[in-house]
This record gives sequence, C-alpha cells and structure tokens, in this order.
Amino acid sequence: MAEVTKGTGVQKSIVAKKKKKYSTNSNLHGWLFASPWIIGLVVFFAFPLVASIYFSFTTYSILQPGEFVGLKNYQELFKDDLFWKSIYNTIYFTVLFVPLSIIFGVALAMMLNMKIKGMAIYRTIFFLPTLVPHVALAVLWMWLLNPGFGLVNGMLDMIGIQGPNWLGSEIWSKPSLILMSLWGIGQSVIIYLAGLGDIPEELYEAAEVDGANWWQKTRNVTLPLLTPVIFFNLVMGAIGAFQQFTLPYTMTQGQGTPANSLTFYVMHLYDNAFKFFQMGYASAMAWILFVIVMALTAVIFVTSNRWVHYQGK
Repeated sequence: MAEVTKGTGVQKSIVAKKKKKYSTNSNLHGWLFASPWIIGLVVFFAFPLVASIYFSFTTYSILQPGEFVGLKNYQELFKDDLFWKSIYNTIYFTVLFVPLSIIFGVALAMMLNMKIKGMAIYRTIFFLPTLVPHVALAVLWMWLLNPGFGLVNGMLDMIGIQGPNWLGSEIWSKPSLILMSLWGIGQSVIIYLAGLGDIPEELYEAAEVDGANWWQKTRNVTLPLLTPVIFFNLVMGAIGAFQQFTLPYTMTQGQGTPANSLTFYVMHLYDNAFKFFQMGYASAMAWILFVIVMALTAVIFVTSNRWVHYQGK
C-alpha cells in the first residue's frame, strides 16, 4: 500500500514539473513574440515621453545639448502673446467644431440609416472625403473659397450675395476651417451608423404601439441609446481638435495668416521645435497641451454619468 502511494506521489511530481516547464516555455515564447512591439513601445514612445519631461526644463536644441533652466520655459510661455493667441484659436475651433460634428454626424447617420434603394451608394459618397489626404483637401478648399474665382462665392453671386474673403479675413478664416473639417466627418458617421444598427427594433415597435411620432422616437429611443457612441466621438473629436495642424499649416504655408488667426497650438509648437530649434521650449508646450487635453477628457468622463445611457442599465 505504501509503495502504491509512493509511486502515485512520484507521478504527480513528474506531471507538475512538466506542467511548470510547459508554462515557462509558453511564457517565454509569448514574450519573444511580443518583444518587437515592447521594444518599439519603449524606444519610440516611453523613452521620448520621459526625455521630453527633462527637456522641458532645459534649453536643449537639436544642435546643442543645452542646460538646465528649471521652470524658465514655462514662465516664458505665459509671457508669449502668440502662445495665448494659439490657445484661443484652438479653443475657438474645438468649441464650435466638436458640437457641430456631432450634430451633423448624427443627422447624416440617421438619414443614411433609412431603408431606401441605393443607400450603399449614398453612404460611400459621404465617406469618400475622409479618404482624401488633408493636403489635397486644403488645396481643394483654397480653390473653392477663393474670393475672386472660387465656386462658393460664385454661387453666392448668382443669388445676389457678395461672398466674404474667406481665408483672407481674420473673422472668416476659422469658420472656413470649421467648414472644411465638417466636410470630412464621414468616419464618425460610420461609427454612428454602427450605433444605430445596435438599437433593437423592438423598442421602435413598442414606441409606435404607444403612439409615438418620429420626433418622440428619436428623442426617447434613438438619442439616449446612441449616447455611448456620441460619448466616444466627443472624446476623440476634442482630442483631435486640440491637435489640429495639417489643414491650417498647408493653407497658410505655416504662417498662420491672416494676423495669426489660423495659428493653432500645435503649429506654434512645431515652429518652435523644427523652425527655431527650441526643443526645450517646445517640450514645455507639449506638456501643457497634454495637461489641457487630460483635464478636458477627465471633465467629459466625470460628466458622462449624467447623460450617457447604456443598454441594460
């Protein structure tokens, strides 16, 4: 009896060792397969992130190592008039563009969700502008909004309205940019369409039985159940708006004209880093932008409990 028990114990020990060895080999293989991604994350993200924190306290440039100056870069930023102008331009764009993109995006998605013949073609048409590179998009809209021979002012002249100097006016330059950006919201429309497709048809049928009209169904069924998707697009839209760069930089050749009305925060950061080689100053700007975006995202997340509704809750 004792020999049988002893033999069973030896077998269990052998099995446990094999399992441990197999588990160790599996973990090793997993780390080996993930190592390219981990190395890339450390080299191209984690290290530059940590280095930028240090550089923000120095006078580092690409050509010279610089020296430690403490909070001097941050103090100079708050005395920089163009810094405040770029923040104003960026906030102006964000406050107007993000809500408008949500309103138009939801409206377009609801229209494209209708069951009519040829809807796939219409969806493709509205999505196509997102495939156009931003540089080509800027060139196209510079022609459309040209005050002399642009198509927009030409159409306004046909109905007796004198069009403004869109991109040459300090007042109309940012609304023009918002108009261009709204032209490319096809990607968010696709996300809204996916959210609309996830709403159960039974809820609409129940609303019809209760005598609800189109607006009542939209207000009490569609919009509440679409709020998780709206929440996602709100966060991503706000982050993207604060990083606006390609369109204004291309249209103004990096000058931000007229009167710096199109000088956005990331443009000013880019100029300091790669035009004036003030990497320490630009790193300080980058971390201020990080704090602003994180604070805005945190506010959106905290307030989401009041207006975001998930199915089953």
